[in-house]
Amino acid sequence: MGSFSIWHWLIVLLIVVMVFGTKKLKNMGSDLGGAVKGFKDGMKDPNAPAATDEKPAAQVAASTAAEKTTIDVEAKTKS
Repeated sequence: MGSFSIWHWLIVLLIVVMVFGTKKLKNMGSDLGGAVKGFKDGMKDPNAPAATDEKPAAQVAASTAAEKTTIDVEAKTKS
C-alpha cells in the first residue's frame, strides 16, 4: 500500500474534473503559467541587458545594402 497505481490516479483525475470542471481547470492552468513566467522574469539579473525588438544584424546589413544601390536623382528643368 506504499504507492498508487495508474488506476488510482485516473480516478483522482476524474473526480477533480467533475468537481472543478474543465473550464476552471484551464483557467487555473493559464494563471499558474503566467505566475511562473512572472517569477522567472523577476529572477533575471537586473544588470543584464534587456531584450529589445531590434532588427537582427543580417536584416540591417541587407537593408543598408539595398539603400546603397538606390540612386536618388533630382529632376532638373531645362532652361
